[in-house]
Amino acid sequence: MNQAIGRVLRDRNAGLYLTGFVVSGFGTSAMWLTAGVWVKSLTGSNALAALTVFMMWAPSLVGPLLGTLADRVRRKPLLVWSNLAVAALLPTLLAVDSPGRLWILFAVLLVYGAQGVVADAAEAALVVAAIDHRLLGDFNGLRMSANEGMKLLAPLAGAGLYVRFGGPAVALLDAVTFVLAAGIFASLRVREEKPARAPAGRWLADTAEGARTLWHSPVLRPLVGAGGATMLLAGLNGAALYAVVDRGLGHSPAYAGVLYAVQGAGSVAAGLLAGPLLRRLPERVFAGAGTALFAAAVGLRSLPYDGVVLACSAAIGLGLPCVLIAALTAVQRETPDEVLGRTAATANTLVFVPNALALAAGAGLVAVVDTHVLLPVTGVLGLLTAAGLLRSAATAGRTVVRDAETA
Repeated sequence: MNQAIGRVLRDRNAGLYLTGFVVSGFGTSAMWLTAGVWVKSLTGSNALAALTVFMMWAPSLVGPLLGTLADRVRRKPLLVWSNLAVAALLPTLLAVDSPGRLWILFAVLLVYGAQGVVADAAEAALVVAAIDHRLLGDFNGLRMSANEGMKLLAPLAGAGLYVRFGGPAVALLDAVTFVLAAGIFASLRVREEKPARAPAGRWLADTAEGARTLWHSPVLRPLVGAGGATMLLAGLNGAALYAVVDRGLGHSPAYAGVLYAVQGAGSVAAGLLAGPLLRRLPERVFAGAGTALFAAAVGLRSLPYDGVVLACSAAIGLGLPCVLIAALTAVQRETPDEVLGRTAATANTLVFVPNALALAAGAGLVAVVDTHVLLPVTGVLGLLTAAGLLRSAATAGRTVVRDAETA
């Protein structure tokens, strides 16, 4: 494992890319929490505070449309200039000092979210051109570890900065991280051909090409489908967290932070292990095994014992990222470069939007369904998802053997 990590970090482009991702991810994670706290302090409204998260997430609903931009222009300049554009926009939040000016914050967050969708698509495509293809699994695993690490550290830093200096200070910090990330991405050594000029009026038709690529691929369709199903179940599990803490364990809501931290540590470990495991296992086997671990842990999380719930949180963190890493790596490996941006954006939408919808639906379900029922049922559905992946992997293996015998 250490050798694999070393190979990634010794690759100049991979190291720069990860550094840029960590820098921008730190600012984004800090801003994600601070925005809600900022709105809550100005208005006292929980609903408006929750709206900040929705504004950043909403552009994912049109992710395939936004992702098409990453196939229409060169991706490295797109990454650089989109980061600089958000950096230039964030200082406008210095004017947000009363409820009447919150519209500025919401508008900035909407643009922020849209930039994130475009950047994710451009990054997924640029990585394929920038680093050795043999390092993709290791790289995507390290990217997951870095992302989870930022989720653990950056919100605390953002909250501390907010308490001491207020929301504008966090906005300025975030702007600085975007500038630094733009500079790092500009240092990548990658040759990109200028994309062919697309005919006018074909934006929607071109966008649909990403969905067609996923649908017609026997490799990508089961992985992305399982990723979306697993993240939907993860949303139900996340919605039940406070009920587990309160009704199941009898702790205060603050104990949820302990479970989040343990789950985050599990996800960091999953990212470190992903590359070596993907070299030894087919992607669908790796994803199916991780989904099965996640599902079993969700079901057992309903048991009212601290040790069991803590262990399950670590197992959820370890198992859940597997299908995400496997799906992204497969998209990068299997998709032609000319449609990779919109295909990656479509995959992200299909995988992550169900999670947000399930979080909202789960909040209502928890009020009427006991976690001793909801979590085991969620676990069973997850095991069925894992079984489907493993069965498709077995079928694919038999097809490869049969083709080899007839060749």
